[in-house]
Amino acid sequence: MSSGSTSSGPTSSGSTSSGSTSSGPVTTTAVLDAYGWDADWADTFASYAERGLVPGRVLRVDRGRCDLVTPEGVVHADTEYVVPRDPMKVICTGDWAAVDPAGADPRYVQAYLPRRTAFVRSTSSKRSEGQILAANVDHAIIAVSLAAELDLGRIERFLALAWESGAQPLVVLTKADLVPDPVGLSYLVSDVETAAPGVQVLPVSAHDGDGTEVLRAVVADGTSVLLGQSGAGKSTLANALMGEDVMDVRAVRDMDGKGRHTTTTRNLFALPGGGVLIDTPGLRGVGLYDAEGGVGQVFAEIAALAEDCRFHDCAHTVEPGCAVLAALEDGALHQRRLDSYRKLLRENERLAARTDARLRADMRKVWKQRGAEGRAAMEAKRGRVR
Repeated sequence: MSSGSTSSGPTSSGSTSSGSTSSGPVTTTAVLDAYGWDADWADTFASYAERGLVPGRVLRVDRGRCDLVTPEGVVHADTEYVVPRDPMKVICTGDWAAVDPAGADPRYVQAYLPRRTAFVRSTSSKRSEGQILAANVDHAIIAVSLAAELDLGRIERFLALAWESGAQPLVVLTKADLVPDPVGLSYLVSDVETAAPGVQVLPVSAHDGDGTEVLRAVVADGTSVLLGQSGAGKSTLANALMGEDVMDVRAVRDMDGKGRHTTTTRNLFALPGGGVLIDTPGLRGVGLYDAEGGVGQVFAEIAALAEDCRFHDCAHTVEPGCAVLAALEDGALHQRRLDSYRKLLRENERLAARTDARLRADMRKVWKQRGAEGRAAMEAKRGRVR
């Protein structure tokens, strides 16, 4: 889901810049090319250049300030004007911003450019708010450790958010060296592929280097964000892609296989082989946020089956002529997939209903109707058994 535009404040007075014309950013921002700057960004920035502002990409945000890479190098700026009450409009790592030129004191980020994509999850609060984890991302790399048992439901949850963001997902199975049996590894890859239709699944060992060249080729094109739980090996992957230790790495606890948070902020790096990487802290909770389209894409086979249901509003529970239930009965669809699909849809609906009174009322009617249908179906079934 692309997130919206800008929040701005007064420009610092008395400041000048060599990029004060619309042609300035195009001719003076060669340093930004490695961070994803292109002609479209330059065109979007033109109005800010006319105000004497400087373009920059946000490397990290921390406590009211952020680091940005600009034509003059990395600068530090205050984010007071781009931290509104709406958390969806707060400046984020990966944003392209308009910042005061050199000489302004204090130096402020005045606005950020409209986002092309944004990876958003729901916050843990009860206010149904979204939290942007990374902006302007082309690839969402979901790191899953093979040191622990696969949680396909969690992978599907990450994938739903990734598809909804507008980025192309990629599942990386880290620590593949812990599964030395190639047949066993192939089964694990196959299991994940069933949960990730249309998504590349890549086993990688940062320890042995297996799979890292393929991953480098993927991330060399555009901006990629690393996502996953603590202990999934994201920081190790980041170091492997950078060719140096840019992120702290700690051992996973032996007692439960879980890692400790080594990354505490979202950090953006230009990769030596091309492309941009955003490393994120480990995510304990991954709540859906307005991700109905993403859920549909993760469970594309269910959506395809639903087109053959007798009723266009089929809930795939007890309805006659339900193609989804027929596929479940004949083994073409696995029960785990259907259960996961239902769970994610219900969660997404509940989140939307928190902020929509009419939707809440409609959902209550649907639940009552489905409850009545379910009871009727059970009574009919008991009657047949007798």
